[in-house]
Amino acid sequence: MNTILRTLLYEWKDRKLPKVLARDTRIDILPEQKTENATVITGFRRVGKTYLLYGAIEKLLETQPREDVVYLNFEDERIIAPSTGILTDLIPETQAVYGRKPKYLFLDELQLVPNWSKWIRRILDTEDIQLFITGSSSKMSSSELPTELRGRAWEVKVSPLTFHEFLRFKKLYLDPEKMAFVKEETARFRFLFDEYLTFGALPAVVLTSFEKKQELLQSYFQTVVQKDISERYKIENDTALKTLLKLLLNSSYITISKLHNSLKSMGIPVGKSTVDNYISYIESSYFMNELYIHTPAVINQLQYPRKVYFIDTGFMTALSTKFSKNMGRLFENTVFQKLSREMETMYYFKDDKGNEVDFAVLKDGKCIALYQVCFDLSDEETRQREVKSLIKTGAVLNCRNLNIITAESIDTVKFPEEIKIITAGEFF
Repeated sequence: MNTILRTLLYEWKDRKLPKVLARDTRIDILPEQKTENATVITGFRRVGKTYLLYGAIEKLLETQPREDVVYLNFEDERIIAPSTGILTDLIPETQAVYGRKPKYLFLDELQLVPNWSKWIRRILDTEDIQLFITGSSSKMSSSELPTELRGRAWEVKVSPLTFHEFLRFKKLYLDPEKMAFVKEETARFRFLFDEYLTFGALPAVVLTSFEKKQELLQSYFQTVVQKDISERYKIENDTALKTLLKLLLNSSYITISKLHNSLKSMGIPVGKSTVDNYISYIESSYFMNELYIHTPAVINQLQYPRKVYFIDTGFMTALSTKFSKNMGRLFENTVFQKLSREMETMYYFKDDKGNEVDFAVLKDGKCIALYQVCFDLSDEETRQREVKSLIKTGAVLNCRNLNIITAESIDTVKFPEEIKIITAGEFF
C-alpha cells in the first residue's frame, strides 16, 4: 500500500476547488469518449497551468461524479523524491479508495517522476482513461516529447496573460473604438498598458498589490532557479548559474564567448561548454528565448550574436539593472512574446551596414512580414533610422509587408506609404 498516495486521494475526494478566472486558452474535455492521446499542458512555472486544470475539472464535475475525476500534484512536499512506483500504484490505489478506476486523470508537474512517459503510454494502450498532464519543462513539449509518446499527445501551450486577459483579471474593459477618439480612454489604456509592460502578466502578479509585485517576481525567480534548473539538472555551481542569469537579464544580444569572458572577469571559472549547457537549461525551463539572425548559412547563425527575450517583462523589472525602467526594451520583449505565439518561424535581420529589423517572419523559407518595434517615434532621427532599415531590409528580402509597432502614432508625421504604423492599442 502506498500510504502517501492513498492520503492524497482521500484528501482530493473532499477538496474544494479554488475560484478560477477564465482564460482564452481552453482544455478540450470529451466526456464518456475514449481517446487514444494524452493532453499535455506546457508552459513556464506560474503561468496558470494548474488553474487551467481546475477549470476543466470544474466543468467535468457538472456532469461527472467526483470519484471519476482524480487530480494529483507531484510537487506536493509529501511526495519525497517521486519514483516510478507512485505511478505504478496510482490506478490500484484509486480503485482501493474510490471503489473504481478513474475516467479522468489530471497529473500536475508529472515530469518530476522518472519514466513518466512510459507509464503514460501503457495507460493509453491498456486503459479507458483520459489523461491530462502538465509540465514546466520543454522536455514535455511536442518537439521534445519522448519517443514513446510521439503522435500520442496533444499539446496545449500556456503563456502569461494576454492584454485582453490582463484586463479581464482586473475586471476592467477598454472600448477599442473609443480609444482613437476619447482622450480619457486613451489615457486609461496608457496607464494599464504601462503596468502590463512593467510588471508583466503572470496571473498572481497581476492580481497582487503594487507593493508586493516585485517581491513575488523575485520569489518566482528563486523557485525557477532552484527547482526548474539547479535541481532538475543537478547543477552544483549555483553562483555561476545565478550570475549568468543576471547577465542575460541585462543583455540584448549574447554570444557564448562574451558571457564566458564576463563570468571569468568576475572570478567565476566555468568553461564555454558549461555556459552553453546552462543556457539550454534556462531555455528548457521556458524562462528565456533566443532569436537568431536571418541568414542563408546555418554556420553564420551560430557565429552571430543572438537576441534574448524573456517569458515575462516582470523579471526584467524586478531583476535587471539595465532594463528595469527601459520601456522600449520592455515593449519589444512583449511584442516578441505575442508574435512568437502566433508565428512559427522568426528571426532578426541585420546587414553589414548596420541596418537592422527586429523581427522577420518566415513561411516556407520566404519572408512574409517584417516588424520594427519602437516605443517612441517622436524623435526624428530615430524615425528615419527605423524607416530606412525597414525599407532596405524589405528590398533585400523581397518583402512588402512592412510594419512599425509603436506605443502610439504621431498624427503630424507622414510615413512612406509602403509602411504600416500599428499602435500598441491596435496590436494588443
